Amino acid sequence: MSLQDFQLELLAPARTAEIGIEAVNHGADAVYIGGPGFGARSSADNSIADIERLVANAHRFNSRIFVTMNTILRDDELEPARKQAWQLYEAGVDALIVQDMGLLAIDMPPLQLHASTQTDIRTPEKARFLQDVGLSQIVLARELTARQIAAIRAATDPEKCTLEFFIHGALCVAYSGQCYISAAHTGRSANRGECSQACRLPYQVVDDKGRFVAHDKHVLSMKDNNQSENLAALVDAGIRSFKIEGRYKDMGYVKNITAHYRKLLDRLIEDRQYSDQPHHFPLSRSSSGSTSFTFEPDPNQNFNREFTDYFVQGRQIDIGAFDSPKNPGQPIGYVTKVNPESVELELSDRSKALSNGDGLCYYDLQKELVGLAINRAEAINSAKGLWRVFPKDPLPGLKDLRKGVEVNRNRDVNWTRVLDKKSSDRRIGVWAVLAETDGGMALTLTDEDGFTATSRTSLPLELAKDPATALDTLRANLSKMGTTIFATLDVQVQFSQPWFVPASVLNPLRREAVEALERARTRGFVRLAPGHVVEPPVAYPEDTLSYLANVFNQAAHGFYAKHGVKVIAPAYEAIEELGEVSLMITKHCVRFSLSLCPKQAKGVTGVQGQVKAEPLQLINGKEKLTLRFDCKPCEMHVVGKMKTGVANQSRQELLEAAKGVPMTFHKTRPKQEFGH
Repeated sequence: MSLQDFQLELLAPARTAEIGIEAVNHGADAVYIGGPGFGARSSADNSIADIERLVANAHRFNSRIFVTMNTILRDDELEPARKQAWQLYEAGVDALIVQDMGLLAIDMPPLQLHASTQTDIRTPEKARFLQDVGLSQIVLARELTARQIAAIRAATDPEKCTLEFFIHGALCVAYSGQCYISAAHTGRSANRGECSQACRLPYQVVDDKGRFVAHDKHVLSMKDNNQSENLAALVDAGIRSFKIEGRYKDMGYVKNITAHYRKLLDRLIEDRQYSDQPHHFPLSRSSSGSTSFTFEPDPNQNFNREFTDYFVQGRQIDIGAFDSPKNPGQPIGYVTKVNPESVELELSDRSKALSNGDGLCYYDLQKELVGLAINRAEAINSAKGLWRVFPKDPLPGLKDLRKGVEVNRNRDVNWTRVLDKKSSDRRIGVWAVLAETDGGMALTLTDEDGFTATSRTSLPLELAKDPATALDTLRANLSKMGTTIFATLDVQVQFSQPWFVPASVLNPLRREAVEALERARTRGFVRLAPGHVVEPPVAYPEDTLSYLANVFNQAAHGFYAKHGVKVIAPAYEAIEELGEVSLMITKHCVRFSLSLCPKQAKGVTGVQGQVKAEPLQLINGKEKLTLRFDCKPCEMHVVGKMKTGVANQSRQELLEAAKGVPMTFHKTRPKQEFGH
């Protein structure tokens, strides 16, 4: 195994360069961010100049910057995407995150390419294929168990391909890249960064006999992902990059969640260093330095729909946020009285306090969350946990608010204020040696990565009047690294006699050594090498691809044909699948979550054989979708068809984009184009 196989990467999101810089400051080993275009979060784009600024900051700590170019591309977009990739390469980015295989078939810069979650990697065969066509890092499907991840690691080469996994944040209910509801109903494609989030809507669930199974439930809305308890299991399964979801999230979220997992991973690294278990091996972080925080990280403080570890430890029944897609917060107390303009509360934890600007909420009688923002909070008797709050909104509009209702806090304004300030300090350890030279002094700094720099000065040597005090003063002054990125681990003074060195000489000597060390680190920074492509081209695991493969341009078509695929259907966005098809494929099963799964009934007397996986229907207003259940792989298909108006509008947009030349796909491989 190489040293790299023992390194763990904490990969944080960034909506902007400023958030990315704070992600690095809070311990991220790598940051992923959108560039000027072609990213799967359409409103999270950043300029090349901002990316370059983020790169410069991250590389000081040996942290990496990955840029998302993970939409599927039309033919007319391939050349602009290629140009952008080269601009990003020149800006110093470390890797591009891609979905469209057409990018592997054009003139790309010598950058690492990472497989986006949109590539839907669920099997060892697909993972091995992506490794062999040059993808250096692949993010696995969120739905995998630890055992399935281990099987993928066994089929791939850790020297060539790093396994990445989402450990926190919002969950797409569909296998990533396998959701077309938005494209069918609105013309906005999730595979092109414009998801309309139909999964967060409330639905009526109706069985095949027209009976209501669930009423106004968000049955496609998942709780948020939280793998805090599974990090060791994921490491043992082969995960080396731990990814936090959230390119739409704010600064406070990124600071808090990055700090939370930084502490957990650092603890795991330390534990493994001293472990005597035979299957445990030493671990390290993939970037430089260590991080301290002014706050105690707490994932519950950020927006969340409550948490689940999803499928990592097997199928769970409570993975859905069916009552509401909003943030329920944490229980804080109960209503004791409702006044004409205020509400009185008794807090469950009397050590807690309420503040002006806090956000509270509660469930009404229909189990929908109702928000109650505090305009003014007054302590009636804080020792007994009794408070009076004056809401920002009129009390008559707060539905079902009454005595005995449990109240949650989903925004703690004091917590927010802490994270609005400087909240972390990241430093790289250095050893300092001050030695006398012919006619002066030399200060040598060596950092934890082995980089060294020396600064020298000339001065007449003069004995100190108080040798002990002078030596202590020297060491204290050399330890002061101020606002630099360094922290002194040890100071050695190598003098033949106790010389006196005035601060006016020592301070610029230290400053020059620090600047020289930063330059040495910059010169010594090594970019990631592009992936290794196996020749002759390896065969794709299948010889037929449906619209589910998301092939949207001729370069992607040629790529798959080169790798042995004989029949290649165009992407759903090509507007050729006009009948009923699977608009979403998901490991989440509504029948299972509602305790209507035949497997759940197995062995239950009087129930076995009575429950069948018959289709259900989802209804939201005029929108209707059918749920079909494929029990062998334990998957659910959400079936529907594209609206006629959407199809006509999307087809017109495609024609205009291609300047009147429609996209052409072939049922078999044209030898004159792709023959070998």
